[in-house]
Amino acid sequence: MHTAYYMEIKKINTPLTDEVVRNLKAGDGVSITGYIYTGRDAAHRRLIALLEEGKELPIEIKNQIIYYVGPAPAKPGYNCGSAGPTTSHRMDTYTPSLLDLGLKGMIGKGLRSKEVIESMIKNNAVYFAAIGGAAALIAKSIKDSQVVAYEELGPEAIHRYYVEYFPAIVCIDARGNNLYESEPPKYAK
Repeated sequence: MHTAYYMEIKKINTPLTDEVVRNLKAGDGVSITGYIYTGRDAAHRRLIALLEEGKELPIEIKNQIIYYVGPAPAKPGYNCGSAGPTTSHRMDTYTPSLLDLGLKGMIGKGLRSKEVIESMIKNNAVYFAAIGGAAALIAKSIKDSQVVAYEELGPEAIHRYYVEYFPAIVCIDARGNNLYESEPPKYAK
């Protein structure tokens, strides 16, 4: 007998609110619509340098989502090239400072440090996993892309995307529930 697994998908919009974040649980499938920012380690390093100098950031962080991605160049007629997630732990050194400023969500792939998870709990934030290997599919959800900071970094510049129905999974929720810890033992046999 064939059994199908159906995941209920929660539709969420940006900017995120505390209430929306509190209602997300590890394992929830989500469909994100609204504006999100992109940023990888080079951009994060610059953001933190600005904070250390007491300067303003070039983007509004409060209640926003940052997608850890370095998109491929867009083909003619497309808003964005392939846009698969990059490994998140490279941003872990910088993330708690951004969470303290009100960052509510991050999208990437892979494990997060204990310090990041503690900061997520403290600041009511969530970590979404994007599907690695689905870069072309993810790119279809990106309806507009504008470079908003650090254009000289090329694909690592900070972009502001308008996304519709961006697919992701809540991997670590605001209470610290973590699929990277809870799920592997189920399949270890």
